[in-house]
Amino acid sequence: MAHILITSGPTRQYIDPVRYLTNASSGKMGSCLAAACLELGHKVTIVSGPVTVEYPSQAEVIPVYTTDEMLAESMRIFPEVDGVIGAAAPCDYTPVVVADRKIKKTGHGLTLDLRETPDVIATLGASKTDLQWVVGFALETDDQRFRALTKLEAKCCDLIVLNGPSAMNSPDNNIEVIDPDGRVISSLSGSKVDVSARILQTINSTLIR
Repeated sequence: MAHILITSGPTRQYIDPVRYLTNASSGKMGSCLAAACLELGHKVTIVSGPVTVEYPSQAEVIPVYTTDEMLAESMRIFPEVDGVIGAAAPCDYTPVVVADRKIKKTGHGLTLDLRETPDVIATLGASKTDLQWVVGFALETDDQRFRALTKLEAKCCDLIVLNGPSAMNSPDNNIEVIDPDGRVISSLSGSKVDVSARILQTINSTLIR
């Protein structure tokens, strides 16, 4: 049995006390992956951004809001786990300055100065031991395989799951699992429940000792 960390859902980067940047990630894929892990007898810890989806009751769920919080909690737990599946879609940008009061409309629009947030999976991948593994997700709109393989290398992943924007907040998914040699070792489509089960079969056969 392995102890698997799953990151799931979106994160929020606040502009002011009531507004924030985010994306359409629902956490459905993370929930289905957790269920698939548990079905195979693994222990699961989920670090999740704000979602309405329900996670399996047997999994430990650690709620977070921002990308920095997701990174901090994942780094805290990472030394205890055998591997991580990065199904979350952390917000990539955050305002340089967060207003402490609600920003009022002026009729002149609003310009935001943004900086990049830390990369959760890249940070975990860079700190993994020889006995740990990392599976990343890449959501791409163009040059999909090339960009996914580039992310796999940059984030020190052992496998990467490539999908497209149609996966966002959808019950279905169409994915490819790519290894470090650039080979597509699994090509899967269907409900996220079925696709997640088959992703876990691939992880089980290639990474879990």
